[in-house]
Amino acid sequence: MPINSFENYPMSWTPERKKLVPPIYRSIATLLEYDIINGFLAPDTKLPPQRELADYLDVNLSTITRAFKICEVKGLIYAVIGRGTFVTPNVRNAIFLEEHLEHNQYIEMGIIKPLDSSNTMVADTIRSIAGKDYLQNLLDYSHPLGMPYHRMAARKWIQNFSLDVHVDNIAITSGGQNALTLILASLFHPGDKIAVDRYTYPNFIELANILNIQLVPIEGDDWGMLPDRLETACGMNTIRGIYLVPSCNNPTAVMMDTKRRQEIANVIKRNNLLLIEDDIYAFLAPHYLPVSHWVPDNFLYISSIAKSLSSGIRVAFLAYANSFKEKLTYAIFNMNIKTSALNAEVITELIHTGNAERIVKEKIAIAKERNNLFQQYFQICNPHENPFSFFRWLPLSGHHGQRQFEESALAHGIRVYHSDRFSTKKDESSQFVRISLTSPNDITELNEGLRLLKRLLNEGKNA
Repeated sequence: MPINSFENYPMSWTPERKKLVPPIYRSIATLLEYDIINGFLAPDTKLPPQRELADYLDVNLSTITRAFKICEVKGLIYAVIGRGTFVTPNVRNAIFLEEHLEHNQYIEMGIIKPLDSSNTMVADTIRSIAGKDYLQNLLDYSHPLGMPYHRMAARKWIQNFSLDVHVDNIAITSGGQNALTLILASLFHPGDKIAVDRYTYPNFIELANILNIQLVPIEGDDWGMLPDRLETACGMNTIRGIYLVPSCNNPTAVMMDTKRRQEIANVIKRNNLLLIEDDIYAFLAPHYLPVSHWVPDNFLYISSIAKSLSSGIRVAFLAYANSFKEKLTYAIFNMNIKTSALNAEVITELIHTGNAERIVKEKIAIAKERNNLFQQYFQICNPHENPFSFFRWLPLSGHHGQRQFEESALAHGIRVYHSDRFSTKKDESSQFVRISLTSPNDITELNEGLRLLKRLLNEGKNA
């Protein structure tokens, strides 16, 4: 079909030809991803047939096929035989890792990768377990909440972060996101409200959207969520729960001190809130008492090992107050059946042999080096941020839309994420970018990524 024939031809998606740069298929995939994530294409929108899109853009059909395949593997679109290709629901703000075989044409500083070079120790542990005569005992349906000695190891791990919980109040789940899903599905109902930080973990935002749970943004300061603002919100709304990442908030890297944790705990007790404490970054923080310590009747404490030990071993430890035991057990029995005992065995072995502690020390040393390099480029020294954070929160001057800034960064050779992805409140008065320091392959690549980002921000100031 000649290009001119498309002037009055209705198409659900018409990417701009002038934005296409080699390799064309990847450029098309990037444009499609941005339009989906930013809401320009609504969930379940039917995309134009591949042949029509190829004619419209004046490219080969195989180019469109390759672009669609990239987006399909990333979960952005799905195909229905005989009907066409559609936009996947609930992907606008979620952050996920690209899964295609070809090498990225940019430096990854968006996704927070957890320094998986330590997986050599994890692999050695797996090989050791494979030779044990009890291996077959790990491969059945028994112990849905976790085998007793796995839960004892979980208790030992959680004690590292100054929380002591009886093993009967600990369950092993298939990662932190699974723990969050179990909590929201079993203890909350559609329409319930949960207080969250102004900027928070984007996959929690999307999970709440899926379950029709409303998030109430609470303003914060340099120490995190403001207790008086939380109190006011509780007085104005029927808030049922609160979600916190106090050891290193994602995305701001803010770390709550003891005083702020106690103040928040007092508000939780006065208003009988369910505390969801996501302490995934506790291993990077001083051993403050968790907020859960001060609310023994209201806490749900998640300790995922994805960032601290190994991202591929999908295990998290969920500790909880007695009042939640019955409903959580019911949810685990019916949603999980059980968590892989083989995965839990790997983590248990790492804890008991001391290798878990070695991995943590190695990661902290790398994180320290990378944070020092970041400071050399941006001279931002905030004493309230976790000094070993895997990511940094950088303020932007001027106003940038999410799509505009992320596209510009990608064109400069880096992928970073704009603050819109993390926002629970529509407000353009201040804007930021989250930079992952742990995703570049080494310190040399990180140095290049920071150099490119610095140049991009300087160009923005001079524009």
